[in-house]
Amino acid sequence: MSASTIFTAIAKDPKCQARTGYVDLPHGRVRTPVFMPVGTNATVKAVSKDSIAEIGFEIMLANTYHLFLRPGHELIREAGGLHGFTGWKGNFLTDSGGFQVFSLSKLRKISDEGVKFQSHIDGSRHFLSPELVVDIQTAFRSDVFMQLDVCTPWGADEKASLKALNQTSAWAARSKRRWEDTRGDFQGKLFGIVQGNFYKELRTRSAEEILAVDTPGVAIGGLSVGEPFEVYAELLAFTSALLPEDKPRYVMGIGTPEYILEAVQNGIDMFDCVYPTRTARNGLLFTSYGPISIKQAQYVRDFSPADPECGCRVCRDYSRAYLRHLYKNDEILFSMLASYHNLAFLYDLVKRIRYSIEGGEFIEFKRTFLSKYQSRQ
Repeated sequence: MSASTIFTAIAKDPKCQARTGYVDLPHGRVRTPVFMPVGTNATVKAVSKDSIAEIGFEIMLANTYHLFLRPGHELIREAGGLHGFTGWKGNFLTDSGGFQVFSLSKLRKISDEGVKFQSHIDGSRHFLSPELVVDIQTAFRSDVFMQLDVCTPWGADEKASLKALNQTSAWAARSKRRWEDTRGDFQGKLFGIVQGNFYKELRTRSAEEILAVDTPGVAIGGLSVGEPFEVYAELLAFTSALLPEDKPRYVMGIGTPEYILEAVQNGIDMFDCVYPTRTARNGLLFTSYGPISIKQAQYVRDFSPADPECGCRVCRDYSRAYLRHLYKNDEILFSMLASYHNLAFLYDLVKRIRYSIEGGEFIEFKRTFLSKYQSRQ
């Protein structure tokens, strides 16, 4: 059975692979390229769902691993899925929990059947199979849900990367079967994940095997895992070129302007990362001239906005001096304002990226933006 088409391209830049369009999902159309805020526990830390909607986001992430452990997928099912539980009206993408499980190297054991692991919360033992991960995300009523995969770190040898690839491919097929056998009225869209670490032969094989499963969308996994930017850019371009034009392409775990622009140039439609909000809580603010650390003494009497070129409500209403004051006094309001600003900054960047693609000017936009953004570095 062929997966239904959910992606529609509107424009493609003639000078590169950058494209803009939309993905049709159960809770509405999502314009692409799109950055998706990460709400690990079904909430973006320090930012309300109303603020996420106010900025303009149409989709956010939630984390299967964390929600499986607490409060549990049966409770979320009882609440009417993630939308009923949270009140969020837009789309949810849920990851499989694989990355979190596999990062617990001393607390888990991988087999062809799935993965056994100990909870980082209380040490309790659990088992996730590809089928159970589909069942969990079905209980969530996720709009986009990911297969269970094996993500290998930067520096993994070819033997370990091949084993992870084989397991990921087998789990993709099992995930697809489970979804087809049990979906009922569940309208969520399964995405397969290309692995292969940093070996081009393995990337090619993984792409072929994942595409043969024929899921509605495809993610590129195993990037932004500690490798140098140049390696990321090379493998991203190589892997993206293996993917078809008619499916949405998703790179997992990127959230800085440099990485986003590189992804878009290579035809990527979707991306996410905790970086904008995590670093915001630690005092880093995006600006048009590069990130600033608000904790520095130079901002004590700086009464200008965080970014004079940003039109978000934080930059309209608050000064750097006040934001620094909040940060130095551990005020909760700082995390709220800084996180809002960083997300608004990326939302605006991606919106401008879409306009540049429609005008066939993405390469010039990227060059101009980075020239200014990197000027203080």
